[in-house]
Amino acid sequence: MSESLKQKTAKGLFWGALNSGTTQILNLVIGIVLARHLTKGDYGVVTVLTIFTAIAADLQSAGFTQGLINIKRPTARNYNSVFSFNVCMSMLMYVILFFCAPLIAQFYHQPCLTYVSRVVFLTFFISSLGIAHGGYMAKNMMNKELAIIGALALIISGAVGITLVLLGFAYWSLVWQQVTYMVVVNIGRYYYVRDWRPRLSLDFGPVRELAPFALKILVTKIINTISTNILTVIFGRKFAIHEVGSYGQAFKWNTMAYSLVANTVGQIAQPVLVESEKNMAFRKMLRFTCFFSMPLMFGFALVSEEFILITIKDEWIECVPLLQVLCISGAFMPIHTMYQNLAISRGRSDIFMWLNIGQIALQIAIVFAFSCYGMFVMVAAYSAMMILWLFPWHLYAGRLIEYSWWQAFKDVAPFTLTAAVTMVITYYVTKTITNIYLLLIVRCVLAAAIYYFVMKLCKVQILAECEQFFLNKLRK
Repeated sequence: MSESLKQKTAKGLFWGALNSGTTQILNLVIGIVLARHLTKGDYGVVTVLTIFTAIAADLQSAGFTQGLINIKRPTARNYNSVFSFNVCMSMLMYVILFFCAPLIAQFYHQPCLTYVSRVVFLTFFISSLGIAHGGYMAKNMMNKELAIIGALALIISGAVGITLVLLGFAYWSLVWQQVTYMVVVNIGRYYYVRDWRPRLSLDFGPVRELAPFALKILVTKIINTISTNILTVIFGRKFAIHEVGSYGQAFKWNTMAYSLVANTVGQIAQPVLVESEKNMAFRKMLRFTCFFSMPLMFGFALVSEEFILITIKDEWIECVPLLQVLCISGAFMPIHTMYQNLAISRGRSDIFMWLNIGQIALQIAIVFAFSCYGMFVMVAAYSAMMILWLFPWHLYAGRLIEYSWWQAFKDVAPFTLTAAVTMVITYYVTKTITNIYLLLIVRCVLAAAIYYFVMKLCKVQILAECEQFFLNKLRK
């Protein structure tokens, strides 16, 4: 990488980490407060709608955001065309889903979903007004501004959600929290993107040019969404709504944790990989990803019981085994993100699409094969498959930059093995501690110290570069 690209990458990672860290800390605080005042049934009502809102969001953006990032120098005409397309698509999708709301309620045997879904679905229409702006900010690596927007949106929407739950609005507090969040995000995007202002037009020429690439992204996004939420759909149909709430709680905390790393790298991965032709940039970001993801997620699995009991009390103890299993596969989810960004940055949306089609087909087969064994076994089989699916990703995406199996092993295995051994040692050293608060603190501190000592002893370059970067920041 050239020096300027190195600086942009380092700056992007810094602000991406700050953005993700702030986001997850705020989500943690807000999530704890809400979980203490809401029931499993309240969470279940909103959880079962996740797949519908996610697919609708995929349809409205249709992959054109990634298309904009791949253009070397997108013009105002490109942005306006994507903006107009998103708004038109979102209006159409909202009308369709508005009239489908009674069918959704009937499918899940929850009459309240008719009204709840019609309000929740407003979020993707609101988001369509700022998707092109989000593409502009991602293209120009405006990570500092994205961090500010994300923090403000979470604070304001969290305050709305907490206020409503204290006033007794139950699951409606979660609904209006989502709507408020998207409104604030769009206000922030419009405030920071001043070099271009949207203009609603029927000029879809740039959209048609991006269509071959974007449509593959669209298909893949939908498949990805189904893949991520397939368990929620099946659980919502097969199990009681409070059990769905338990899974939803485990899924939420797991996603929050691995997103801390995935979003940090994901915000800058595609723009950087578009600029860099060699595999050095990818390998460095992958090592950075594993350096943080493995100890974070394995550590979260280690302390998940203490975390749940302390933060949201024993009412949610049923979600602990599910959370522990999800955390193991969650450690590898940011690696999926890296390979996906690699394929997209090389314009190979076909690889992106077909690998995700294969993934969802295998997931559905596994889910139905293990559904009779109960929720835990189904989640465990699902998680194992997600880890193993990294092999096909490397087989096809790795070829784009001549990235060998041995190189991948050297980049991933040391951090994975070190983190796993660290957590095993920490568990046995601390298992006699009976005070739950002391146990949580000691396990976190001891695991972090062991992992840091091993990385320092092995003179890991990623650790040295991170330390140097923060020292430079402090000196400034």
